[in-house]
Amino acid sequence: MRIAVIGAGAVGQALGQGWSKAGHAVKFGVPDPKAAKYQSLPPQQVTTPAAAAADAEVVTLATPWPNTEAAIRGLGNLAGKIVIDCTNPLLRGPQGMNLEIGHSVSAGERVAQWAKGAAVFKTLNHTGADNMANAAHFKVKPVMFVAGDDAARKPAVLQLVGDLGFEAVDAGPLSNARLLEPLAMLWIDQAFAHGRGRDFAFAVIKRG
Repeated sequence: MRIAVIGAGAVGQALGQGWSKAGHAVKFGVPDPKAAKYQSLPPQQVTTPAAAAADAEVVTLATPWPNTEAAIRGLGNLAGKIVIDCTNPLLRGPQGMNLEIGHSVSAGERVAQWAKGAAVFKTLNHTGADNMANAAHFKVKPVMFVAGDDAARKPAVLQLVGDLGFEAVDAGPLSNARLLEPLAMLWIDQAFAHGRGRDFAFAVIKRG
């Protein structure tokens, strides 16, 4: 598939490189394609966000949450495209990291409001970038839940998640992003506050 990855930080690069290895045509959309921090990426894959999204079938948002609305508005018309939302609405306060929104609305649902006419899916948000780059190296496949409302397009998103080495699991409608974003906070809390490190992931395992 033709995939635009908007943002080329640790998460964006891990996803884009993983999908490239799986045979997908990936373009990274970044504000300044000539910036030194992107020199490790193949130059033919780096362009502006609008140019990356224009020809893409799938647009993946790997942007910091505060920049996400503006990033979407700069992509042009996303109607008819699949949009994968990897963001988490993180907010640092007196007690440390927390979620800015939740319970009655999620970042995924906000993205759907901004990306008019797109099929929005929440996934690839509840583990770290290192795990996204090395999902296939776990002894047990790490789970990656996928929430979204478009039943016809969800299998394609599940396949893209599976191409990265995850066990892709349907998590129901997009409103269940309200469950997946706190799951990201649990991963962050375990990784940093409880000293587990970043090399662990969640898995679904059955008895027997």
